[in-house]
Amino acid sequence: MSEDRIPLAGVMGHPVAHSRSPRLHGYWLRRLGLRGHYVPLDVAPGDLRDVLASLPKAGFVGVNVTIPHKESMLEIADLVTDRATLIGAANTLTFQSDGRIRADNTDGYGFLENLRRNAPAWQPEAGPAVVLGAGGAARAVIVALREAGTPEIVVCNRTRGRAEQLRQEFGPRLRVEDWVTAGHAIAEAATVVNTTSLGMVGQPELRVSLDGLHPGTVVNDLVYTPLETRLLRVAREKGCVAVDGLGMLIHQAVPGFERWFGCRPEVDAATREVLL
Repeated sequence: MSEDRIPLAGVMGHPVAHSRSPRLHGYWLRRLGLRGHYVPLDVAPGDLRDVLASLPKAGFVGVNVTIPHKESMLEIADLVTDRATLIGAANTLTFQSDGRIRADNTDGYGFLENLRRNAPAWQPEAGPAVVLGAGGAARAVIVALREAGTPEIVVCNRTRGRAEQLRQEFGPRLRVEDWVTAGHAIAEAATVVNTTSLGMVGQPELRVSLDGLHPGTVVNDLVYTPLETRLLRVAREKGCVAVDGLGMLIHQAVPGFERWFGCRPEVDAATREVLL
């Protein structure tokens, strides 16, 4: 991009008005004294290809993509990273100088960074991990846990078929447990991750037995509205290490920001405050 053009980036979804990403990236741009803007882009699925083709011409250097566009990006992008292929979704697009679109997925990176920062004693290899849910977020978490050295990953989903599909894809280190017996799996876990929307404002509560949670278990809820879900509250009461989902949202944004604006932002307490 020429020196006199101000770099633009944004978050593309449908709907997208609820996204906290513009607030986060806007804060980093101001804090680092960089020229640039980050805007919400509400794009219907039928318009996706046309809009993407026109963005680089308007000065865009890249975009984040969220629901419902994360899977379709794999077909639209010119270059797809191995990580995005493995996860089956992309959340970070970079528009290259030759006009090609590069698709990546930073959700797994954000998940691991959040745990490493907020549960510094966490040892992924210490025992099995239980993943509640089998959607796109679960896929990113499973890939990250595998890379981090977790010996066994137990997937519990309300519809068993989707969990079985993940087991076929990701192989023998994955085990599937019925939703009704999730409590037994949780009792044996070193790490527990909720990737469902259960417990979120406006959604039903996460109704799995938490009686088996024991001190030292690392419990992470990807939900961040409310910041303390019932899962995290019970985990704290039982002496677990409870980690909320806001950190993942912040950390997954770092690689994209660095690619687009040429500077790596720092994640600290002030960054969290901006989003709260």
